[in-house]
Amino acid sequence: MSTTDGSTALTAEKFAQDAHSWLEQNAQHAPRDYGAILPPELAEEGRAWQRRLFDAGFAGIAWPSEYGGRGLSPDHSSAWITECALAQVPPFLNMVGCVLTGGALLAFGTPRQQEDHLRPIITGERIWCQLFSEPDAGSDLASLATSAQRDGDDFVISGQKVWCSNGRVADWGILMARTDAEARHRGISFFLVDMASEGIETRPLRQMNGEAEFDEVFLSEVRVPGGNLLGPENEGWAVGMSALTNERGYIGAAGISLKRRLDSMLALGGSLDPIDRQTLVDLWIRGTALWAMGRRQGPVATVLGSLAKLGTTELMYDFAIFRAGLDGAAGLLQSDSNAALLTAPGARIAGGTSQIQRNIIGERLLGLPREPKPHS
Repeated sequence: MSTTDGSTALTAEKFAQDAHSWLEQNAQHAPRDYGAILPPELAEEGRAWQRRLFDAGFAGIAWPSEYGGRGLSPDHSSAWITECALAQVPPFLNMVGCVLTGGALLAFGTPRQQEDHLRPIITGERIWCQLFSEPDAGSDLASLATSAQRDGDDFVISGQKVWCSNGRVADWGILMARTDAEARHRGISFFLVDMASEGIETRPLRQMNGEAEFDEVFLSEVRVPGGNLLGPENEGWAVGMSALTNERGYIGAAGISLKRRLDSMLALGGSLDPIDRQTLVDLWIRGTALWAMGRRQGPVATVLGSLAKLGTTELMYDFAIFRAGLDGAAGLLQSDSNAALLTAPGARIAGGTSQIQRNIIGERLLGLPREPKPHS
């Protein structure tokens, strides 16, 4: 069972030392460090790792103890994320369950919803997926068309979701659907959906790098109990945006991975001609500035996360092009540099598109006027 140390009794520094020691002894049991999204083929390994974390007291670190957490602080959670990044192991089963869903349940869930769902998330019993984006509602999520109609005590949901993380291995999903066709943001509700429900079909999406990391999900008159509505009806936009803000906070933990990539950049320098070497130096300078900025991000998400996300995404995109170019014609063949080149554009979409990050930075940091919105 997880322990219940109080945040005043255990400092974040001491907690980090404990985590470091535990990881030294247990990292060999971890799956490869797959990051925020659980690869479908590692689902069972991920569940076993999450259970091991829970048993050792390293799951739900800032969650209340009554739900199996440690009752510690965001600083303690941040320390755990850092130690896992240093040890190159996943810090949790997947971000959708342990960060997005867990955070939304803690902030908006009823006592019954919290009791039913929180503990199985951090024990690894339930994998969660995210059912937000649609073919015509990606960056402009407020234009989503999936409908949820009241029918007695239930909602009947129909529509299509795309770029779903962990859809084919998920037990439950968080879903945003339209409950008021006449409204926009205020007409959206947030649901907890059992993925075994009748009327749900999941299909893998093959990407240009050859992987099928995401899925598309079709919902045909899926009945969802009214008790699975998270937050008030028609006010799911606030729930969803709160969850995504939590996601961007954890993206900031990629600083350690960025530092490793910067070190690998330097290893290329000795074999380059002067022009390519100067390009590499420019990339390294950008990356070092981002790394230094990321160290200012605390354990709670801020707009700084948008700066870090945008900067890192664009840096790695440019570096992937540069690295493949060094291989010349061979860069068109199957290789590590080719795989990185084909994967890099996806990072401009995942976790909030680069265009959306620029809007956030412009409006919230620079004080620019809000982007004009078309009238409904």
